[in-house]
Amino acid sequence: MKVKISFKQLEHTEALDEMIHKKSQKLEKFFEGNFDVQWVCWCDEKQAHWAEVKVHGHSFDFYAKASTDSLYKSLDQVIEKVEKQMAKQKTKLRNKVHKNSSIKYQEAG
Repeated sequence: MKVKISFKQLEHTEALDEMIHKKSQKLEKFFEGNFDVQWVCWCDEKQAHWAEVKVHGHSFDFYAKASTDSLYKSLDQVIEKVEKQMAKQKTKLRNKVHKNSSIKYQEAG
């Protein structure tokens, strides 16, 4: 997994960097192999903190964006959204594999 982090109109701190890497590690449980995680964090003129994540792999792409009054809350929300998307995709793939394997088994029997 390769993680890229960009900050716009925010100061890059070691604590934020560590938090983002920690959140990114949670995504490894869904898909094995190489995939890229791109984070973009910024603050707008209304002092809302935005976090955006793009997860790109060989056969999948996921995207989520969230805004709150705290960047840490935004990171939590955005990772939650992406985890839901990834879990749903993994469930679809699992059901497709099991559905096809049960049909083959019935035909063979």
